[in-house]
Amino acid sequence: MKKRLIKKKVFYFLVASFPVLLSFAFLPSQEKTFSPDLTLERIFANREFVQESFGPAQWLADGQSYTTLEKSAEIEGAKDIVLYEGKTGRRQIMVSAASLSDPEQSKSLRVEAYSWSKDNSLLLVFTNSQRVWRQNNRGDYWVLDRTNGRLKKLGRKFEPSSLMFAKFAPSSRKVGYVYKNNLYVEEVDGDKITQLTFDGSETVINGTADWVYEEEFGLRDGFRWSPDGQHIAFFRFDTSPIQDFYLINNTDFLYPKITPIKYPKVGTKNAECKIGVVNIETGQIVWIKLPGDSRSDYYLPLMGWAQNSQEVIFQHLNRLQNTNQVMLYNILSRKLKTIFTDKDEAWVEIMDDFIWVNEGNNLLWLSEMDGWRHVYLVSFDEEPARLITPGNFDVISLAGVDRRKGWLYFLASPENATQRYLYRVKLTGKSKPERITPTTSGSHSYQISPGAELAFHYYSDFDTPPSVDLVTLPQHRVIRPMVKNELLKAKVEALDRRPAEFFKVDSGEETLDGWCLKPSDFDEQKKYPVIVYVYGEPAAQTVVDNWGGNTYLWHLFLTQRGYVVISIDNRGTPAPRGREWRKCVYRKVGILAPADQAAAVKALIKKWSWIDSSRIGVWGWSGGGQMTLNAMFKYPEIYRTGIAVAFVSDQLLYDTIYQERYMGLPEDNKEGYRDGSPINFAHNLKGNLMIIHGTGDDNVHYQSFERLTNELITCDKLFSMMVYPNRSHSISEGKNTTLHLYRTMLNFFLENLPVNSDNPHK
Repeated sequence: MKKRLIKKKVFYFLVASFPVLLSFAFLPSQEKTFSPDLTLERIFANREFVQESFGPAQWLADGQSYTTLEKSAEIEGAKDIVLYEGKTGRRQIMVSAASLSDPEQSKSLRVEAYSWSKDNSLLLVFTNSQRVWRQNNRGDYWVLDRTNGRLKKLGRKFEPSSLMFAKFAPSSRKVGYVYKNNLYVEEVDGDKITQLTFDGSETVINGTADWVYEEEFGLRDGFRWSPDGQHIAFFRFDTSPIQDFYLINNTDFLYPKITPIKYPKVGTKNAECKIGVVNIETGQIVWIKLPGDSRSDYYLPLMGWAQNSQEVIFQHLNRLQNTNQVMLYNILSRKLKTIFTDKDEAWVEIMDDFIWVNEGNNLLWLSEMDGWRHVYLVSFDEEPARLITPGNFDVISLAGVDRRKGWLYFLASPENATQRYLYRVKLTGKSKPERITPTTSGSHSYQISPGAELAFHYYSDFDTPPSVDLVTLPQHRVIRPMVKNELLKAKVEALDRRPAEFFKVDSGEETLDGWCLKPSDFDEQKKYPVIVYVYGEPAAQTVVDNWGGNTYLWHLFLTQRGYVVISIDNRGTPAPRGREWRKCVYRKVGILAPADQAAAVKALIKKWSWIDSSRIGVWGWSGGGQMTLNAMFKYPEIYRTGIAVAFVSDQLLYDTIYQERYMGLPEDNKEGYRDGSPINFAHNLKGNLMIIHGTGDDNVHYQSFERLTNELITCDKLFSMMVYPNRSHSISEGKNTTLHLYRTMLNFFLENLPVNSDNPHK
């Protein structure tokens, strides 16, 4: 295989930018070469392809400057918080690592996250974090007073790494946080700690969320200060109506350790959820009273303050998730009113933030009410919502607002559902969308400053690792590059590979998007085994023109072994192709998608003569694992070999919010739940199947794996299986786990989907 060389001038830049390379001690006349051959160790063990990190960077309120973390020149392993002027690049250390020295440990705090008080005089640092389900949400918080240099640890009377979601009050020197499911407020200038709720327990949760709200609504931080700092609005969950699901740890102790989880399975009761408003001075709590029962009738996925200190705004979503009401509660009059209702025959999406315009008199909202996902202007005076992004295209997400000049920035891609670009439109709705991103390839995202004059521009494409630039808006003029990823790009460029090919295929029902990775020495006159990478559920796309990290490298590694790898987005994935594309899957998850996938593969077999139809493989993770099982069981004439990882075998075993959103209630869609669940078709298995799961998976339970195992045994079907003790849904915990997982998958493909059909063990 041909080796690629990095030119001298690029190498010199890399030495200057990455001190670790100095250890190579090359002479100036030498050139550095990188191996063209991928190995599993290079990808998953040696972390050779880790990309440069940026930030976390935070725009300051002036919209012209930002702070970020950078390595300290004085303290090894520590970081300074550095202030930059956006346009000039002028740099100054705002908070040195030395000023963040823990007096008890005699070392600088490891800054994992930070936030500023309104006037930037106080800094809140999050450190020493611990994992809570998916993220490190529990840890220690410290406050640095920049006016006098005093560094104070919050909650000193509590055990280490026990505080959650600490945040400054907007107009006073106080910090609110959650400790053991109760809310507290602590004075910055003293030792006074005030407890605001007292019923927190294993089942009652104040100020954060239960398992299913966190997983499916992304709700973790569950309390909000009022703008005047006199009240806190917060969520309270009583999980006692939910049955316990038990995770069993058999390996770390002499006797098994059992961890109970309040996990609501499809059709069962949820937690009781309500919103309270507590007065900081008196401790009095007022509860927002709503009709119905939150355990069975509705959800409250988002809450905040309506740009004033008298009204709490929240989303009220019915159990079927097809009606979302935006409601206001006045804490003085105790009156409740609905200002907007979003409805759909299938499901509606919630907004993950409240974005205010026109001095807080209007709210921006994404809805598919006209058949496309568009932005609407919602008014408090109950006028009809006004469309401000007209046209036959989808708004993918909101990116920022220029309130002074009246512009809305958003991401969209009207012509190509695999890409992402920045657009803007007047908030009046009286202008045509204007594309701001100048290039016409790849995927682009933005972190826009207040005032929308500057932005961090993140870019990558399928074959190219990401870069970050600081740009002006709307001109999109690059002020300076922030992250180039030159070393990673050089390593990737040196790999033996061909560029990815994006294609379209007619399934008979719809034209579907896909991508294809081929071996570098691909020959159309030969026959190739094909591995199909699938997901296919409403939660994600696989066919997007952006950098895929280790997933891309794994698939490229397979091409170096002689496989062709393809992926296809079926109907029902969240591609920007209109409401009907996304929601035709309603009540048919696991039914329509595998049919689309199978039809597309059949069409490609006819279109591309180099596909060996006797050597078609498929693999996927989570929803993609379920898709893999449905492919193997429902279309055994197409798929020869499959690997299903961390899958749902029976949709009745998954959680209320996700499964009911797309399938409805099980008592109203018994046929859909039956026909969408692969376990009910296991008797059709003909090919080679491997199933893989972690026993500590709190998301998709090992129960799903065991039930499918029983069914395959009952049907006298031979299969392969791999179990990872105590690993979660990511199957990443523990030494050597990831490498072992991918080596297991590789060996299964090599043995059962041979690259050389004449020599299955090559």
